[in-house]
Amino acid sequence: MQTPADRWRAPTGVLTGVAVGAAVLGFGVWEVLTAEIRTSMPDRDLVAFVCGFAVAVAAYRARPGIALGLLWALAFLQLWNDVPLLLVELSVAVIAYGCGRYGSIATLVASAASVPAIALLLVLTYGAGLELLDVPSANEAYYSALGADSLRSLLTRVVLFGTALLVVPWLVGVLLRVLRREARTRAEQVETARERDQAAELADVREGQARLARDVHDVVGHSLAVILAQAESAQYLPDDDPARLKQTLATIATSARTSLQDVRQVLGATGDRPPNGGLDDLVEGVRASGHEVIAAEIGEPRPMPPELATVAYRVLQEMLTNAIRHGRRDEPVHVERHWQDELRIEVRNVIDTDTQTAATPGHGLEGMRRRLESVGGRLDVRPRTGSGQPTFTVTAWVPTRAA
Repeated sequence: MQTPADRWRAPTGVLTGVAVGAAVLGFGVWEVLTAEIRTSMPDRDLVAFVCGFAVAVAAYRARPGIALGLLWALAFLQLWNDVPLLLVELSVAVIAYGCGRYGSIATLVASAASVPAIALLLVLTYGAGLELLDVPSANEAYYSALGADSLRSLLTRVVLFGTALLVVPWLVGVLLRVLRREARTRAEQVETARERDQAAELADVREGQARLARDVHDVVGHSLAVILAQAESAQYLPDDDPARLKQTLATIATSARTSLQDVRQVLGATGDRPPNGGLDDLVEGVRASGHEVIAAEIGEPRPMPPELATVAYRVLQEMLTNAIRHGRRDEPVHVERHWQDELRIEVRNVIDTDTQTAATPGHGLEGMRRRLESVGGRLDVRPRTGSGQPTFTVTAWVPTRAA
């Protein structure tokens, strides 16, 4: 993926290459016009040769592959026309650097293979006219004045210098290429870590929102169901029994007050502190609403960590809410608590055929399941028909010890 920095470097690289190419062109033209170059090529063709070399240098950064190909074409042209080495050709180091630093993998491999090939061309170019190579040369008179050992020594130095001229900048380019890639990799890792942290933070926020929604749903849903049941039962009280009516209204007020306190506790972000009251208070609240509740507790109750006690409370609260909403008012609600290595809570009620939506998974059931799974518990929800009447049974297993 191209970053803004990469997009900025693109035109900058072109301008840099053009500036370097212009400098090479100027120096090369000056060399052709002022130096006595012994070759069969006219000055006009030599200037064209220098222009081609300057174009290759100008493309070292933006198009290093093209620069390398053009360099090879110019090298063969130079060898074919017996043109001696020019000082301007020292700028081949710029092309070697560009291939190592900016070239593609193919260009990188081709440039590495070009180093010994260029050394061979140097031998052919500078060794022309020697007894070592039977090739005519414009510099034959100069070579003839030297001895064979001096010629070999000169040729060796030229080849070594030319090879170093290519290898050193190429290695520098490759080194900077590797360092740049490592820096980009580190930057991508930092960016990935930052995005991962943001995603985790967003997930935590959403989980907190979902947890808050479940808490409010459990508190408000349960209290409204109890209050509604109490208000409906008040309609059937005799008009000449104000004491029972007052008692019902007091129970409604108590349920609303308790619900308000629980909502304040939830919105106050009090963490895992258990809600006001305990499991027995939930059962008694349903009884006070006019529903018959048959409760049984098996085993020795044991203290639970606050977060587990909260889960047990909210789960039983939602179970009783569903029983009030979707169960028959003339049938009892069965509540069983089994204390063993874990607390098993089971609530069973006869289904009201007019409100059989209790068997459909909804927000309340899903909220119970999420609560239990978050602490290592589990939930089982299923309808039963054992006694001839359709019943709905919800069973929850809550750990009694923190994992």
